[in-house]
Amino acid sequence: MNQNFDIIIVGGGAAGFFTAINIVEKNPKLKVAILERGAEVLQKVRISGGGRCNVTHACFEPNELVKFYPRGEKELRGPFHQFCSGDTIEWFEKHGVELKIEDDGRMFPVSNSSQTIIDCFLKATQKLGISVLTGQSVQSIFKKDNFWKVETQNENYIVGKLILATGSNPKMWEMLQQFGHAVINPVPSLFTFNIKDSRIKELPGVAAQVSVKVKDSKLTSTGPLLITHWGMSGPAILKLSAWGARILHDKNYQFTIFINWLNDVETNEAEKILKDLKQEQAKKAVSKKSPFDFPNRLWESLVLASGIETETKWADLSKIQLQNLAHQLTNATFQVNGKSTFKEEFVTAGGIDLKEINFKTMESKLHQNLYFAGEIVNIDAITGGFNFQNAWTSGFILANNI
Repeated sequence: MNQNFDIIIVGGGAAGFFTAINIVEKNPKLKVAILERGAEVLQKVRISGGGRCNVTHACFEPNELVKFYPRGEKELRGPFHQFCSGDTIEWFEKHGVELKIEDDGRMFPVSNSSQTIIDCFLKATQKLGISVLTGQSVQSIFKKDNFWKVETQNENYIVGKLILATGSNPKMWEMLQQFGHAVINPVPSLFTFNIKDSRIKELPGVAAQVSVKVKDSKLTSTGPLLITHWGMSGPAILKLSAWGARILHDKNYQFTIFINWLNDVETNEAEKILKDLKQEQAKKAVSKKSPFDFPNRLWESLVLASGIETETKWADLSKIQLQNLAHQLTNATFQVNGKSTFKEEFVTAGGIDLKEINFKTMESKLHQNLYFAGEIVNIDAITGGFNFQNAWTSGFILANNI
């Protein structure tokens, strides 16, 4: 029987480590242990951001930052006023890690390596005397009087305070349901769309600034779209997948999307532009050069899909062909059949019901001295460093309270 710790943190990921470090920095007398079920810690940090670790996002205004969270927008407003992206930058700089801002607002370590973040956490835990115990798969949790008993497959722990930072772990959610906590059923949140369509078959790697709409829903999105070997990805698609996580799950990932390759140009407006081009470019072949701000290969594909042959000149376009082309440009229909995980980053919508958490302390409203950090709760964000920011903020608030 092991009773040497004041606090146990279950989960050897970003939220668990950040929370532990902040707790002991604020109160060095506390004995804290991190329990990790696997053989290695911080594995999600290692693969995040393509191995570079997208630490946070350069959005420094709490009321703006919350808008990137399909679930948790209302609940995070208060916490972000306590610990926001600017505080994250300051925290990492204080711990020897300098961050840089990329053009799209994402923030990475200057080293461009997630190992820098892992080393920072491991060095801090070692310096502060935090125990990092691997191979500790939690089998059961009990509450007795004012104490929590945690049983792993090879050890028992009794502590005054228990922090769960296990991310999307169905086993942990099941245990919490036995304590009366409601768990919102998890579904995938960040994913790409599987699309087989002759218009994009030969275009992997082509990107364009678009607006996308899901048929028979209010789901819309704008931003860069990337054509892939299996269909479509990029921020415009990933935003749709996050905001529409439950709707698209209910559709069994079989649905229709409309893409406007001209972003915000209406069909009748596009038709007028094409008529002007017919006059101006009369002797030139339609398919040869894109008159819009997207790649020639995509333009040629849309021209062919409109029933216009490769050598057809602008002057020879019929009214129907012009209308077809305007439609392909502004209201192209694609059938989605399934999804693929975005890189190795698996994010879910779902987790502990937000109504059961005190967001001033991150403590359970049902059980004293039970706390939550990171993605174990029903909060998730679009891609861009926002999910990590939730982990840092919840960990900081939790540590402050303890």
